[in-house]
Amino acid sequence: MSRIASGAVPPRQHPHRLKTTPSRRLRGVLLPCLFAIFLPASAAPEAPPPPQAVGLVLSGGGARGLAHVGVLKVLERERIPVDVIAGTSMGAIIGGLYASGMTAEELQTELLKISWDRIFASRVDRQDLSQRRKEEDFEFSTTLEFGLRDGEVRVPQGTLSSRGLEALIRRLTLPVRDVRAFDRLPTPFRAVATDMENGAQLVLDHGDLALAMRSSMSVPGVFAPVEWSDRILGDGGLVNNLPLDVARRMGARRLIAVNVGTPVGGRESLGSLIGLTAQMINILTEQNVQRSLATLDEDDVLITPRLGKLTSGDFDKARELIESGERAAEAMLPRLRAFAVDEQRYAEWRLARSGLKTPTPLLAAVRIEGSSQTNPERFKAQLVSKAGQAFDADKAERDARFLSSSGDYLRVDYHVEDREGGETLVFSTEDKPWGPNYFRVGLDLSTDSSGESSFNLRISHNRHWLTPTGTEWRNQLAIGQTPRLYSELYHPLGIRLGVSDDWFASGWAEVSQNKPIVYDAQSGQGLARLVRREARIGLDLGQPWGQFGEIRLGLLASTRSARPDLITLQGGAGLRWNSQERGLRLKTIVDQLDFANFPLHGYRVAAEATVGHQSNRNLASGRFFRLEGQGSLVRSWGPNTLNMHLRGVLVDQPDDSGLGGYSLGGFHQLSGYQPGQLSGNALLLGRLTYYRRITDSLLTRGFFVGGTLEAGNTWASRRDVRLSDMRYGASLFLGTDTGIGPLYVGLGYAPRGSTALYVFIGRP
Repeated sequence: MSRIASGAVPPRQHPHRLKTTPSRRLRGVLLPCLFAIFLPASAAPEAPPPPQAVGLVLSGGGARGLAHVGVLKVLERERIPVDVIAGTSMGAIIGGLYASGMTAEELQTELLKISWDRIFASRVDRQDLSQRRKEEDFEFSTTLEFGLRDGEVRVPQGTLSSRGLEALIRRLTLPVRDVRAFDRLPTPFRAVATDMENGAQLVLDHGDLALAMRSSMSVPGVFAPVEWSDRILGDGGLVNNLPLDVARRMGARRLIAVNVGTPVGGRESLGSLIGLTAQMINILTEQNVQRSLATLDEDDVLITPRLGKLTSGDFDKARELIESGERAAEAMLPRLRAFAVDEQRYAEWRLARSGLKTPTPLLAAVRIEGSSQTNPERFKAQLVSKAGQAFDADKAERDARFLSSSGDYLRVDYHVEDREGGETLVFSTEDKPWGPNYFRVGLDLSTDSSGESSFNLRISHNRHWLTPTGTEWRNQLAIGQTPRLYSELYHPLGIRLGVSDDWFASGWAEVSQNKPIVYDAQSGQGLARLVRREARIGLDLGQPWGQFGEIRLGLLASTRSARPDLITLQGGAGLRWNSQERGLRLKTIVDQLDFANFPLHGYRVAAEATVGHQSNRNLASGRFFRLEGQGSLVRSWGPNTLNMHLRGVLVDQPDDSGLGGYSLGGFHQLSGYQPGQLSGNALLLGRLTYYRRITDSLLTRGFFVGGTLEAGNTWASRRDVRLSDMRYGASLFLGTDTGIGPLYVGLGYAPRGSTALYVFIGRP
């Protein structure tokens, strides 16, 4: 196999122009491991290695690579210095951080406090999203997002995001941010990557260390693949997972090698496509590891932690992995002590490793670069990092999350660069290759033991950045039992009024149809089925409250109609009506839930007040007033969650045959009653939901078991509202948050209703 030696890769691209864009040549490739990337920069002359130099070689292996930290702890405790480090994949991450000057104890402290599920989350925390992105998330899952670009349907090529990892290693390597030649690090360092087009090994020896380490996690099929210039770089473990030869070329005479690679699985691992793919990668990796092990000399030491069934994805078992590495190194102490030095020499070695830390820079400028589809400069005034301030990593990470929250970027990274004019904080953005037309798919499906069923397929389209100010066009289509079409043009005004500089104007229109059943209030027996249609159009002026919520005030006009579709023998005649409305609407939303479905923490409040004139054909006309509101408060302790929800509606309007437009009944809307069995112009509903996360899942956030207690009713008029009229319901359920919406299998009961079994997809 052809190899490119250290420093031999031609510098064909500026080190800060790294791109992680999709390649058609790699579509469908899944590499369940990690890799390091070469980032060119001006080469520096190599310092001659010391006589009898000790090389530390760290293998790849995903989360299993955290065991390297335990080995480093033992080496430090035994006063064993290392002169050069070579690593692959996760070995490049741990090795690069150690080479940057961190101690083993510092590494352990940082790694143990990480929330790994957030590090690899496919997006920023939901609370950090803008209100527009939150509302999209509330209605449609982000899991099935795809795009249309250049007439071609495109999908994300990674299931996880390395955004959190970028922020972590960027912060941890800030002290050596100006070092471009890896020989000038506190400990000389090399990482290994693979050219995915020709299988060549790339030895990475200079560039932006943080970007090189971040790229080692860009696993095609799991993380977005890395395309650098004309090369597509993949996991170095495919060609050299234990790079002993690389350390020797760096001048190492004796080696300490740590092998944590995932072993080849048995027959039980071959029962799925993912298992077969992982087995294929493990076979390739294990073959090159065996070739490397065959080159070990008698003076070299091999450490192989006993990791048992711990896998490359068990990042949540960081402490156990580190302790396994520590035990493995201690078992080899009789041989490792031959590498130890006296206290004075070790103190000199540690002092030399701490001499490269640079002072905190004073920022002369802040720049946002890299995007060709968007205008991120529009957000510059909202960044907390400002020119004239001392650089603050926490502020820079907050700003990177803020830019990521727009939903337009595959990655947002930052670095401090010495440019003309002084130290400059540069945010590097990379457009999503499947934008700017984004599509999502949702599903509403319900069926119960009485035979009542409904089905809706929902599709969302969002076109971002129609103008440099950020104009968006949003469309939603529902096909099924309740068809609906909604379209909105949202335009930021770019003016400053009050506390916000991002006021907006919104024009929207909506048409919908449903077929409610009219029930007898006393017996609960169906009397008729109606066809109700509604068309609305509106124009709003609004103010976003950052990541908190938004408020909008606008004009609206609507037309509504109803006609009988089916009338039973018991009655139900005279149910035809038509009305038009013109009014003024005030609407506000505050959303701080951490998840739209099965939230664990936070709250959400939505309120809407509408006043205007209503004209009814053949019925009374006059002024109307509607007030609608709902709120949720969620708290968790351990795996247990309590979700308190309250909803209320009060309507004062001319008579429309007594058929209110608001209803209760069905799963979690007074479970045990038929969907829409209770209807009126006034409504109250209180629901207390408890759920407990019982298991993790590869494709979802896990499974939840829980139950609800519900109380509510509807009334023909707000004057009829009596708390003594409240009806009650309860449910038990098993649920999970899927890519098309929350899924429930439940049992509902109502004392004045019935008992029903439910299968439900969608938000109750």
